[in-house]
Amino acid sequence: MKQPYNTTIYNTALYLRLSRDDELQGESGSIQTQRMMLRQYAAEHGLTVVDEYIDDGWSFEVQVSND
Repeated sequence: MKQPYNTTIYNTALYLRLSRDDELQGESGSIQTQRMMLRQYAAEHGLTVVDEYIDDGWSFEVQVSND
């Protein structure tokens, strides 16, 4: 689609974070609500959503063995 002259296209990605309180329920209402609100904000401000990143609440830990 051809854009009007002097129109800037802004691409963005969404970062959705699962609340620690919701982590046992999988993709919670919290994630769904965040997605809806962020997509609405993007649409209202002329942003093109190109990707989503979802933090599912898992932490990564490394245990070091002293063998």
